[in-house]
Amino acid sequence: MDELQKIQFAANSFYNRGLELAKERDLSGASEYLKRALQLNKYHTDARNLLGLIFYEMGETSDALVQWVISVNLQPEENRADHYLDEVQRKPGKLEVASQTVKKFNQALIYAQNGSDDLAVLQLKRVVEERPNYVKAHLLLALLYMQHEDFTKAGKSLFKVLQIDKNNKKAGRYMEYVKSRTGKADVERRKMKNAFSHRQMQDDDVILPPTYKENTGWQSIINIGIGLILGAVMIFFLVMPARERSLNYEHNQEMLSYTDQLNLANQEVARLNEELSQYQTQNEQVQSQLDEMQGNSDSVVAEYAALVQIQQAYRNNDFRTAVRLYIDMDQSKITDENTLNILAGIQADMAANAPAELEAMAAEAEAAGDHELALHYYESYMTLNDRNPQIIYNMAMIYQAMGDEDTADQLFGQVIMNFADSELAAQAQAQRGY
Repeated sequence: MDELQKIQFAANSFYNRGLELAKERDLSGASEYLKRALQLNKYHTDARNLLGLIFYEMGETSDALVQWVISVNLQPEENRADHYLDEVQRKPGKLEVASQTVKKFNQALIYAQNGSDDLAVLQLKRVVEERPNYVKAHLLLALLYMQHEDFTKAGKSLFKVLQIDKNNKKAGRYMEYVKSRTGKADVERRKMKNAFSHRQMQDDDVILPPTYKENTGWQSIINIGIGLILGAVMIFFLVMPARERSLNYEHNQEMLSYTDQLNLANQEVARLNEELSQYQTQNEQVQSQLDEMQGNSDSVVAEYAALVQIQQAYRNNDFRTAVRLYIDMDQSKITDENTLNILAGIQADMAANAPAELEAMAAEAEAAGDHELALHYYESYMTLNDRNPQIIYNMAMIYQAMGDEDTADQLFGQVIMNFADSELAAQAQAQRGY
């Protein structure tokens, strides 16, 4: 067996072990083995697709998309990742929901780091309601509960994590701490001890009642009468006065308790009013931050989805759609190393072939009277090739038709200064009037 076969065999072994752990819902352990398999063989499509499914199951949609995009790029034909990507994109708004969930989680993290734990908890509650399997959100929520010694709620969040990923190391470590604080750890130890410490009952464990001698009928009647008389005397002279004193004491204690509670309630109202004023101020700040966040519709998930759609357009031989998606995407959001390699190949192809397509698209838009769209295509053309005087001249003519003489003259000036030897320079001079 040569070295390549040994590496392939080891990668398959890691994948098989990861698959077994995934079936047992040990997602953290499975992901470690799958990553090892991909370190040995990055073309192991099954391992990469399963890793994407694990990320998706744990609420990490963007990481899942990265793995599936890489998988489709490495194996374009008969790849299960195509189905996963279609499923994510087919459901309306699913990518947008995932994007907003990530934004909310990041904002909750900022709140927690800045000491606004109450706001962080409220934000995280919304996150786990929208994405019940978002492991990171459950863990952060549990940490915040633990910090405020609300160990019951922390335990519930950690239990949900362990339902999703039963051997999650962080959740397991936090759960041990929660159990030690709530006494459940001692209860579990006692249960285990009692389960293995039984003994048989001995004869002397049973206490037998002593025998008694029966009284005669008259003796019983006399004893009962004497008991009734003594009972009445005790009630009149002992029990009733003591009961009256007890009732008076209880009444006085209740009055004192009500007074204390009223004082505490007044103090609590004053404290709550002060907190309300603080929360109103914080709410105004948070609302302004949320308005800023909502104004930015771009997201990491959306850009990865656009990259997937570009590749799909290439496979469908729909180059125009690929160009339209490419010029509208924010490439700075793509940070994964393997995905950057895919993007680099697309960039090289676009630099060579997109300008001609953009010029044709701009001409069609201009002919249809849509000046804004034509300018958008021409500006995109300029990002790929800014040395074509015809494009600059066409843009100047559109601005002139729109009544923006200053911008038109500036563009005509670029043609005159930078392309003085071209025929368009004379035409630009004529348009400017000198």
